[in-house]
Amino acid sequence: MPSNPLSDPNWAPQLADTIERVVGQVRDKTTKPVIMITRGLVFGLLGLFVGLLAVVVLLIGLLRGFQALIDLSPVAHKTAVWISYLALGGVFCFLGVLSMRKRNSREAS
Repeated sequence: MPSNPLSDPNWAPQLADTIERVVGQVRDKTTKPVIMITRGLVFGLLGLFVGLLAVVVLLIGLLRGFQALIDLSPVAHKTAVWISYLALGGVFCFLGVLSMRKRNSREAS
């Protein structure tokens, strides 16, 4: 039987619990998916940038190591530098040619 809210001592806590439950349900259906998508995007981009940075640092380290290896032979330092650049350029050109061949074979089929 409905009673007067002013005389019911449990009316305020029940109303507060109901409001909290409804707001929680609305929040779960609206903001939680957006937060998950945003976190995925932010962490994905962060991982991408860190991965690209790691690849660049690795290439620089490999190039310097190759130059130091060539420096051990009786070759001048300037010659060792351009030999390492030429070798790395050749590797990149070879990878580019392979990529272009795969691209053309996908378009034909």
